Amino acid sequence: MVDILIIGAGPAGLSAAVYACRAGHSVVVLEENLVGGQIASSSEVENYPAVARISGADFAMNLYEQAAALGAKVEFEPVERAELAGPVKKLYTPDGVYEGRTVIIANGAKRRKLGAPGEEEFAGRGVSYCATCDGAFYRGKEVAIVGGGNTALEDALFLANNCKTVHLIHRRGEFRGNKILADAAVSRENIVIHYHSVVEKIEGEKQVGAVSILSGEAEKQPVRIPVSGVFIAVGTVPGNALFEGQLELDAAGYLVAGEDCLTKIPGVYVAGDTRTKQLRQLVTANADGAVAAVAASTYLATLEASGS
Repeated sequence: MVDILIIGAGPAGLSAAVYACRAGHSVVVLEENLVGGQIASSSEVENYPAVARISGADFAMNLYEQAAALGAKVEFEPVERAELAGPVKKLYTPDGVYEGRTVIIANGAKRRKLGAPGEEEFAGRGVSYCATCDGAFYRGKEVAIVGGGNTALEDALFLANNCKTVHLIHRRGEFRGNKILADAAVSRENIVIHYHSVVEKIEGEKQVGAVSILSGEAEKQPVRIPVSGVFIAVGTVPGNALFEGQLELDAAGYLVAGEDCLTKIPGVYVAGDTRTKQLRQLVTANADGAVAAVAASTYLATLEASGS
């Protein structure tokens, strides 16, 4: 049995591992795929404080190596079942069961995909799921953003500050997002809104060169829009089904926890994109990891003081 079990080796999970190891605790991190989470697929990171520029893959590997050097053990096994109640927490994988005195859930969330032809092919080469991460690379260029919620509207307004033209592609005739954001997007001269439109395919050679849409309320007509980038903002998908019935989930499936990263179960914490929060960014994921690790360390100290 270890002091702290961490689910997910993304920025939140690995940051938690760093802080937990530095506090002298034994740590096991369980990761389903590759270290780094979503950031590992970003071509460049330019908005992390004090780091002018670094590739997402290098950032992820640096964080992984730091955690490993401090003593964190990373196991590449998916968590299939969790028993979180009681003094001993149990996480079940295909290869066995891991036991810990505390658990930090940092399994992240996956960007919802469009499923359009060209999306996978041009991922990282013009197709992006994060305007604040990659928008600066398209300064003075034409881009498209797909979606109609708050994220899409916020991203469109953000991109409009630097891009020549932003084509906002929305499948409905009105936006689902906040009216203030929608009004702001409609009033921006360099945001062109394509209502009742769906992406047919994303085109290009080595990089994105255009997006083809089907547009029209009654009868869809093909329209080809030359762009250098396509930003997809149609939501995220957390993978929290295995915690249902043990922890509180909101309507979208995110684990309910505040900035303190606490859950209703003593010794169980939530960090990063998997929890309810306003801003899902690299810097906030890392901050969550630190907060959760310190909270877990404090909880363990309380147990030791009481003789448990």
